[in-house]
Amino acid sequence: MKLFTVMLKSLVLTLLLAVSAQATEKVDINTASAAELDQVLVNVGPAKAQAIVDHRQANGPFGSVEELALVKGIGLKTVERNRDLIEVRAGAAPTARKPATTAAVKPVERR
Repeated sequence: MKLFTVMLKSLVLTLLLAVSAQATEKVDINTASAAELDQVLVNVGPAKAQAIVDHRQANGPFGSVEELALVKGIGLKTVERNRDLIEVRAGAAPTARKPATTAAVKPVERR
């Protein structure tokens, strides 16, 4: 009977770990389909997921998670609620870099 109890506890623990690992799945908002966005993101149904894809196609890739709030129907609360589930990787807009400015070299005057 003790062996059965240990096996049962091990099985329950394994199932809990598997569910928590699945719950931490992330989605790349620049490459995910509407179905994937609908499945992973909290408070995002099929219509909002399609709006994300449409916005991405019309305006180019998202540069940051915060840009998701620009999509009609997606507010800052939804972005914050899903922050840990969102990745911005492939196709992300490159960050603008300032060109390196070199100071003009002044000749050293001899005395």
